[in-house]
Amino acid sequence: MLKVLKFGGSSLADGSQFAKVKAIVESDSSREVVVVSAPGKRSSDDNKITDLLYLVHAHIRYGVAYDNILGMIRDRFGSIRKECGLKTDIESMIDETFVGVDKKTPVDYIVSRGECFSAMLMAEYLGYKFVDAADWLCFEYNGKVNTEKSEKKLRELKNAYEKIVTPGFYGALPNGEIHVFPRGGSDITGALAAAYLDADIYENWTDVSGILMVDPRIVKDPKSIARVTYDELRELSYMGASVLHEDTVFPVRIKDIPVNIRNTNAPEDPGTIIRENFDDELEEETERFITGIAGKRNFSIINIYKSRIGEEKLGLLRQVLEVFARYDIPVEQIPSGVDSFSVVFPSESIRIRKHELMHELSEFEGIDNCALTEGISLIAIVGRQMAYRTGISGKIFRTLGDNRINIRTIEQGADEINIMIGVFDEDFERAIRVLYDSFAK
Repeated sequence: MLKVLKFGGSSLADGSQFAKVKAIVESDSSREVVVVSAPGKRSSDDNKITDLLYLVHAHIRYGVAYDNILGMIRDRFGSIRKECGLKTDIESMIDETFVGVDKKTPVDYIVSRGECFSAMLMAEYLGYKFVDAADWLCFEYNGKVNTEKSEKKLRELKNAYEKIVTPGFYGALPNGEIHVFPRGGSDITGALAAAYLDADIYENWTDVSGILMVDPRIVKDPKSIARVTYDELRELSYMGASVLHEDTVFPVRIKDIPVNIRNTNAPEDPGTIIRENFDDELEEETERFITGIAGKRNFSIINIYKSRIGEEKLGLLRQVLEVFARYDIPVEQIPSGVDSFSVVFPSESIRIRKHELMHELSEFEGIDNCALTEGISLIAIVGRQMAYRTGISGKIFRTLGDNRINIRTIEQGADEINIMIGVFDEDFERAIRVLYDSFAK
């Protein structure tokens, strides 16, 4: 068995976190490939190393001294080295790296050094081989990964060294210049490594025990999700849930390699397993039928009424959507009635053009009324079990009604794993708590 592990910044914040990583890796001999981020915050008022490196680049760009920032970076890595009893002279490496840095130095090179230095220290700590991501992760000039070339190089390096540590977040262009993914790109690096090596599992270690069923800022100590499909993950992520974005694990999804979200600070917790689908269902999943609940505030609804609209509805809807397209307003939902339809969209998208938009729509021939309702929140109730249960919508609506929460919009996806409702913003958090207490516990 082969496991590829990725550790996020919170898992590498200091020497004590490095020690936790070492204990995790050494507890399972199949954990042979480790991908690391740059050290994250040690406390709420601390700095991420990557943020400091971006700040260094800004200072260089504008000709401002950055010695104090570089000193913070040097001290941070030096502290990790000392706490872990390592010999790598990381402080000298940092100094040497920035000797030749000037305004012409690409920002990608500067900000990638956090992951590079982190991987060097971790490799010595584990007794693994340090493999620079620039030596195997190959980008084309358009920013796309050259999969065939990258896979070949990584397989060769893995065969040569067996157990390796490699930095996340960056790779190299054809000319050798460093190129980085967007922020959070270490997740992509880990997924690519797992896919290229045909790993049996990809473990993504962070500071939470898996994906939570609901926002912990709204519900105290919510349960974690034991298993979730990619389709469910996409629904929850789209509606604002703080989860591993499904785009970052796309490489392992293609090969159906399970993804396990684990907690570095609580390694005994099983975390969340993500797969395309599951052949069986756990008893708790069948009984609960809801996988997760997520939502977003600040939407608006435009309701358009026309008596006996009949066959004209399609043409009128097309005209309305053409106006939305011209104003570059994204559409979330289009609920429809016999003589009416509504368009749901983010309120911010019409903030400075609200009156202009309403005036144009109200001028459409034959419209009896065009009304705008603001202050709407959308809540998604997601669960693959909902497609096989009767009366789910009724139970959800009855629960909200019993708690005097007014539902403004209702929509269900074609795959029946998602029911989305609209409530007033002032009912948003209470609605989520009510739904969680009723169906998720």
